Amino acid sequence: MPSIFYFDLASPYSYLAAERVTGLFEEAGLPQPEWRPILFGALIKELDRTPWGLTDQRDRHFAEIERRAAGYGLPPLVWPDPLPANSLHAMRAATVAAAAGPACAREFALAAFRGAYTEGRDLADPETIAAAAGVAGIGPEVIDGIADPETKDRLRQAAEEAWNAGLQGVPTVVVGTELFWGDDRLAEAVAAAAR
Repeated sequence: MPSIFYFDLASPYSYLAAERVTGLFEEAGLPQPEWRPILFGALIKELDRTPWGLTDQRDRHFAEIERRAAGYGLPPLVWPDPLPANSLHAMRAATVAAAAGPACAREFALAAFRGAYTEGRDLADPETIAAAAGVAGIGPEVIDGIADPETKDRLRQAAEEAWNAGLQGVPTVVVGTELFWGDDRLAEAVAAAAR
């Protein structure tokens, strides 16, 4: 059954899922999910919630994310400054990468996530975006595409589709009509995709 992996590069929980989702689907012998970038800020606005990174729960979440990363065998986290990051341009670049194909979508996102969460790079920095594009094998068209009205529309449309599908947060894997929200729900998503 086809599946979609929704993520926002500004979400460290999305980073935790991104590092594992490909391997889990691969181990189960399943087709890879489509990597779909969405601006979680658009959902937060619709849900009338405050991002945890702007609350007094911030340190608790940082500790939990670091604990999970260690448990998953991921490298130690290096928190980017600022966090939450302004990921708008990076997410537009991820949208351009997704239009270039599934491998580009995945490789760009992973490179951007790793730059942010293992090197502490700012997702708003054009050099961070260019470096991720280079890893994905796509060039300056990514940077050029950030300002393209079509890219902006695709990113907005992805957020609307996510909202209409019932997403409450990222990361979320959608399998058919089932939603699996959270990096800790990937195994359930894989099981659903295997049915």
